[in-house]
Amino acid sequence: MARQALPFKGPDGTGNALMPIRELAGIKTLRTIAMFVTALLLMVFAPAQAAPNHMRASLIAEGPAQPGSTVALALLMQPEKGWHGYWSNPGDAGYGLTLDWTLPKGASTGAMEFPVPQTLVIQGLMNHVYEHDYAVLVPLKLPVDAKPGTILPISVKAQWLVCTNEICVPERAELQGTVTVGSGPGDKRFEGWRSAMPAPLDRPGTFRLTGKVLRLALPFPASAPLDAPHLFLKTERVIDYAAAQRFFRNGDTLVVEVPLAKSPAPSERIEGVLAMGKDAGGIAFASAPGAVPTGGDEVGGEGAFTASTLAFALFGAFLGGLILNVMPCVFPILSLKALALARGNSQNARSEGLAYTAGVVLACLMLGGAMLALRAGGEEVGWAFQLQEPGVVAVLLLLAVAITANFAGLYELPGLSVERGAGHSGAFGTGLLAAFVATPCTGPFMAAAMGAALVLPAWAALGVFAALGLGLALPFLLLGFVPALRRLLPKPGKWMERFRRIMALPMGLTALGLGWLTWRIGGAQYAAVAVAIAVILLAALAAIGITQRKSRPIGALAAVSALIMIGGVVGLPPPAPVAGVEEDLLGSRPFSEAALAEARRNNLPVFLYFTADWCLSCKVNEKVAIQTDMTDAAFRMRGVVVMRADWTRRDPEITRFLARHGAAGVPLYLWYPNGDGEPQQLPQVLTKDLLVSLVG
Repeated sequence: MARQALPFKGPDGTGNALMPIRELAGIKTLRTIAMFVTALLLMVFAPAQAAPNHMRASLIAEGPAQPGSTVALALLMQPEKGWHGYWSNPGDAGYGLTLDWTLPKGASTGAMEFPVPQTLVIQGLMNHVYEHDYAVLVPLKLPVDAKPGTILPISVKAQWLVCTNEICVPERAELQGTVTVGSGPGDKRFEGWRSAMPAPLDRPGTFRLTGKVLRLALPFPASAPLDAPHLFLKTERVIDYAAAQRFFRNGDTLVVEVPLAKSPAPSERIEGVLAMGKDAGGIAFASAPGAVPTGGDEVGGEGAFTASTLAFALFGAFLGGLILNVMPCVFPILSLKALALARGNSQNARSEGLAYTAGVVLACLMLGGAMLALRAGGEEVGWAFQLQEPGVVAVLLLLAVAITANFAGLYELPGLSVERGAGHSGAFGTGLLAAFVATPCTGPFMAAAMGAALVLPAWAALGVFAALGLGLALPFLLLGFVPALRRLLPKPGKWMERFRRIMALPMGLTALGLGWLTWRIGGAQYAAVAVAIAVILLAALAAIGITQRKSRPIGALAAVSALIMIGGVVGLPPPAPVAGVEEDLLGSRPFSEAALAEARRNNLPVFLYFTADWCLSCKVNEKVAIQTDMTDAAFRMRGVVVMRADWTRRDPEITRFLARHGAAGVPLYLWYPNGDGEPQQLPQVLTKDLLVSLVG
C-alpha cells in the first residue's frame, strides 16, 4: 500500500503527512513524482518534526569482525499495532526503505536483504507489507587496515513510509551503531532474522511475455508441498500486482502465470520471491528470457492442498507410527503392557486400550502442536526438533535410565508392572510415556508425512500428528478389543518377570545411545555431568526399591528422585559449541547452499544426504549403504561430490532446505547427476547396490 498518501505539512505544524487512503485510488501513475515530493518535504520539514514515529527503528551489528571481513547489520523495524511497513517493491502504492550511510574510511555496505513480505489489498490496490516486527539485513565490509580492538562508529539516515489501512506517514530517523574489530560471540537474534529471509534458488528460472500475461518457470521439486503461494516481483512495473495469479506443476517445474501491467516495462531479467504459504517461508529467484513449458496440474489458492495430499500424509504418518512399535525404545514398554493386559478381564482390556491410545495421541498432538506454534512464531524447526536441544536429550537419558532400572527389578513402577495393571490412569500415563520415549526413533515414512503436515492447514496438520499417534497405539488397541489376539499371548506365569528383566537390555541400549547423543550434541563435559546425575538417580531409585520391598511409604524418596532429575537438568553446564563435519570414509563436505551451487556450476555429480545423530534409520543407512568401501570406490571413480548435512543441532539453513523438498525431518537423500539436471530424491531405506547404480 505504499502510495496511499502524499506527504504534506500537517495542521500541527510538523512534517508528518497524513492523508486518507480512499482519496488516492487514482494516483498509481504518480508514484515517481510522489516519491520525489516525499523526499523533498522530509528534508524541508525535518527540523520541525515533533511527533514520535509510528515505526521504531534500531541499528544492530551482529558482532565483532576481523579486518577486511564482512559482518551483518540489521535495521530492526517495529511498527505500532495497526501500522505496517513495506517491502523493497511496495506494490501498487507507497515506497520502501531508503538508507544514507556514514561509514569509516575503507568500509562499504552491500544491498539490503528483506524478509518474505505479506500481501495487503485495500480498495483494489495490492501492497507488499510487513504488519509485524521485521529486520532488514545489510552486509558491512570492514576496512582491511582496521586495527583489532578498535570500535568503529556507524550511522545511517533512514527514511520510510508507515501506514494504517486509512492513513500514511513518511518518517525518518538517524541511527547510530558500532562494530568492534576482532572476534567474539554474535547476536543470536540474527539467526531468527536470517530464517525469515527467502532462501536463494540454486538455478535460474525462465520467463516469457505471452500476450498480456507473464509466464514464469521455476525449478521446484514435484514432491515439495506448496500451500497458498504468491509471487512477489522485485523487478517493478512488469505485472498487475492485484491480479489473480495461477500456479501449475509440470514435473519438477513450477509455472506461474500473472497478467501484465497496462504498460509493462521491458526487462531482460526478472527477480523476485515466491512465498510458499503462511509461515512456510519463500525462495528468492532470478530468471532470464527462455522457454516456459505448458500444461500441468493447477495448484495454489484457497485450500491449496488436495485430498490426495492429505490422504498421503495421514497414511504415511499412520504407517510411520506403526513401525515405531518395533523400535528398541518403544517395544519393551509395549510388550510389558501387553502382558499386563492379558491378565485382565475383557472390559478392563478395552477401557485400558482406549486410555493408552488417548495418552499416545495426546502426546503426539502436543509435540506436533508445539512444532507448529514455534514455526508460527518464526522458529526454523522440524519434526523431532526437541532432540536438537541438549537439555531435552538429557531428560530422555534420565528417563531411559529410570525405565531400565524398573525393568531390571531395581524398583517397582506400577504402570509398567506385569503382575498387575495400574488402571485407566496408568494406561493413559504409559501412553504418554511411550510416545515421549519414541521421539529418539525416527522411522521410515515419517519424514515425508511430517513435511506435508507443515504446509497443511492447522486442523489438517494436527490430524496427521493424531494419525501418527494412532499408528503407534494400534497394536495395544487391537489387543484390548480383539480377545483372539490376547489368547495368542503366552499364559501368565513366573516367566513374565524374567521377560521383564530381559526387556531391560534393549532399554539399557537405548539409555546408552542417549548417553552417546548427549555427548555428541552437548560435549564431553555436558555428558559427564549428565551421566553423574544418572548415577545419583539410580542410587535414589535403589533406595525406593528397598523401601518398597519393606512395604514402607516411598513418598519422600520419590520426591527426592524427582528433584534430582529436575535440579540436575537445570544445573547442567552450557553445551559445547557445534563442531564441524567429521572426516568420514567418503570425504564428505559440509553442506551449504553456496557449496552445492558451486559444485553444480562445475557440472559435478553430487550426493547430498541429510542426517542426525538421533536418527536411527539415518545411522543404519550410513552403516550398511553410504559409508562403505563399495560406495566409496564407485563415487571416487565418477568424481562424485558427497555433501553431508548434519541436523543433530538446529540449523535454519538445513531446515529451510528440507522444507523446500517436502520434508520436515531426516533422513533425506538427493542425487544430482549433473549441473543442469533436477535432483532425484532417493528412498529412505538405502542399499549399496542402489547407490552404486547411480553412477553406473
